[in-house]
This record gives sequence, structure tokens and C-alpha cells, in this order.
Amino acid sequence: MKIGVIDYGMGNLFSVEQALKRLGCEVIVTSDETELDATDALLLPGVGAFPDAIKRLAEMNLDRYLQKVKAENRPLLGICLGMQLLFEQSEEVNTTQGLGFFKGSIKRFSGDNAGQMYRVPHMGWNELIVTKRPSWLKGEGTARHVYFVHSFYATDIDETELVAYADYHGIKVPGIVANDSITGMQFHPEKSGELGVYLLKQWLEGVASC
Repeated sequence: MKIGVIDYGMGNLFSVEQALKRLGCEVIVTSDETELDATDALLLPGVGAFPDAIKRLAEMNLDRYLQKVKAENRPLLGICLGMQLLFEQSEEVNTTQGLGFFKGSIKRFSGDNAGQMYRVPHMGWNELIVTKRPSWLKGEGTARHVYFVHSFYATDIDETELVAYADYHGIKVPGIVANDSITGMQFHPEKSGELGVYLLKQWLEGVASC
């Protein structure tokens, strides 16, 4: 299976590439649309600020390309910031429009939930609670925790698109969202041990069966 990792200059590309290779994939890291078109599925990574990422995608015409990917119902997985970019907008730095593949807005953790202070960012291992199973998630892993590192999270989402969430001091943090061929993971599957590898493998097997 050939996976295209979209290189727009804002992602931890090496760790994602190595994780995919360990699962038997041929991986191409590129921003070239012709090369991306020749893959079985695409992965959108992301590290940094939402406005900078959207600007980079627009400068490289990759925002338009991703709209085409969705229209063609091609498999796409967004990871961390890559997942957040799939939503309608973000309040990070200033209000910025996202790709709009999922309903909802990206907002910052306030650090205070009903008078209870908590740490921002949400960083470390947290239990992932599955609420529904898309077609690619057929089984159940033995591990329960994945690794998060983020200060912003998706709010006002369409609950029918929520696959799994984590509870962070009483806040329901979307961990996996899915809508047709588009999937997002807020955590880093490549850094999330047994469960992260299991989920990535399940997604890849789902792509292979399409």
C-alpha cells in the first residue's frame, strides 16, 4: 500500500513516515499533487499554529487539492494539528477558517472548569473512550491509552462524527472523528504505543479493503 504524507512544512514527518513503514507501507513524503494522486491514501500531519498551517496550505495550493481529495472520496487521515485543520475554524491567535470537512470550532483549553484549575496543554497519556465504530474500526485493542500534546481542541462538533474521546478534567476532548473517507486523530498514533499502532493499522486495513 502506498501512503502519501502531505509535506507543507509543518509536521513531524519522520516519526509518521517510520510508523507507516513499520506497518508495511510504501511512503512518499511530498507536496507534489501528481505524486499524491498516485497513492492509495493520504495523511495530513501538523505541528504548530493553525493560522500558519492554513496559510502554508493556501500558498502551496494544497487547500484546494484537499478539497478535491474530499470530493473524490479518497481516504485522508489528519493527525494532531492536521486533524484540527479539518474543522470549520479556529480561534488560535485569531479567528481563521479551516478546511470545513468537519463541523465545529477549535478553541483553547481555558485551564479552569467550574472553578477547578487544570494544566494546559493537555499533555501525556489519557484513556480513549470509543463511542462509535466507523467501518475501518472493526476490533478492540487491548490497550486503552494514547498520547496527547495539545492546547486547543475541537468544540461544537457533530456528535455523529465522533468516534472516540478523552476526558480531561471533565472536558470531553474529541480524540477521533470520522466522516465518510475523512478521519482525524487528535493524539499522535505514532507515539501512542500499542493502541496507537493498533488504530493506525486498523485505518490502513480499512483503506486496503475499499
